[in-house]
Amino acid sequence: MFKITPVQPDTNANEYLNACSAILKDGCFMYAMTDCESGEIMGISQFEIQDGFGYIYDLKEASGRNDFEAMFILGRQTMNFINLCGIEICRADSNTGDTQLIKAIGFKEKDNFYECSMTGMFDGSHCVGHK
Repeated sequence: MFKITPVQPDTNANEYLNACSAILKDGCFMYAMTDCESGEIMGISQFEIQDGFGYIYDLKEASGRNDFEAMFILGRQTMNFINLCGIEICRADSNTGDTQLIKAIGFKEKDNFYECSMTGMFDGSHCVGHK
């Protein structure tokens, strides 16, 4: 089991970022995923909402970890939060994280970045295309 929690930049953000080989991006939101039993850091997502889009900058696993399903859930939770803020389009790039993971959570390649329409993705009304 694991838990996903928001991380405030003025707290222990660097501990999470270092464990996942990521760098703090000013003004971004961050989620940390930790193992419930051990408290071990499993992964992070770092994202923002700007100009009517959601941007996921980091969706990264801690060094030495390999849990695709947990990272899938972290990615989708990040997208769900962005969508709950009224944003329907989310973007990422090739530096965001594992390309296979980015595509699995719903992103499609578009020019030199990835994009995902989240319309209906989390309300159950339009699940087609969000596999």
